[in-house]
Amino acid sequence: GCSFCLLLLGLLLHGSVLSQRAHPRRSPGLAEKPQRDVPRSPPQATKTPTSPPSMSYRLEQEPVMSSPRPDPSPPPPQCVRCCDPPVYPTYQLVPQINITILKGEKGDTGDRGSAGRSGKVGSTGPRGHNGMKGQKGNLGSPGDPCKTHYSAFSVGRKKSLHSDDYFQPLIFDTELVNLYRHFNMFTGKFSCYVPGVYFFNVNVHTWNQKETYLHVMRNEQEVVILYAQPSDRSIMQSQSLMLDLQEKDEVWIRLYKGERENAIFSDDFDTYITFNGYLIKASVEL
Repeated sequence: GCSFCLLLLGLLLHGSVLSQRAHPRRSPGLAEKPQRDVPRSPPQATKTPTSPPSMSYRLEQEPVMSSPRPDPSPPPPQCVRCCDPPVYPTYQLVPQINITILKGEKGDTGDRGSAGRSGKVGSTGPRGHNGMKGQKGNLGSPGDPCKTHYSAFSVGRKKSLHSDDYFQPLIFDTELVNLYRHFNMFTGKFSCYVPGVYFFNVNVHTWNQKETYLHVMRNEQEVVILYAQPSDRSIMQSQSLMLDLQEKDEVWIRLYKGERENAIFSDDFDTYITFNGYLIKASVEL
């Protein structure tokens, strides 16, 4: 805006100076002196200049001949009175815009370029500080019961037993613990449903003057014996062992009758005879 105003002011001042040079002002009250008739000398032959004669123009764009032109038909001069108002040349203003100072609107975001090459892997940084301990998580859902391996039993007998047959299984009448019903109270046998290592224990009370002779059986094979000789007094006898059982193996107690009478003592008030067993480690966990 300021540049445009300065340009316009300069053009106006330049036109005023040209007008003053073309039309000098006369002092008021002074009359123009009449020129006397001076006898003119006949024209003399002069050499024509090689360069074209100069021609001056007034602001009215009217030519003023300063010297004779070789053109035989020069344009007729026009008379201009000094009292006429000066005619100034017309200038056409052409605005000039500095494109560098113009700023357009922000354009749209261009398309995303392709990914560059991966840089080199940097060296491993130092270990950071240990963070704060997090909050306790929620309780998880119960696991699959089939994946939990347990097996245990504990049974007793309150009645005395005399071995009348050659081999006689020991049957129990009191169930203390029978997890998952792996012990059969009718046959007196423990059946293995979870293969693994088991612990077994047998406790009996001997009878006065009678022999005590039992076997801990695995299927139909004797494993260990529990024995007490005849005595004047009765005592408690115990036997313990561990067995590595396979599925469908059976463990039970068998009385053996020899030359002497075989018996174990108990009564209806107290439990003297017990048979216990439980799983130590399942085979799938070994």
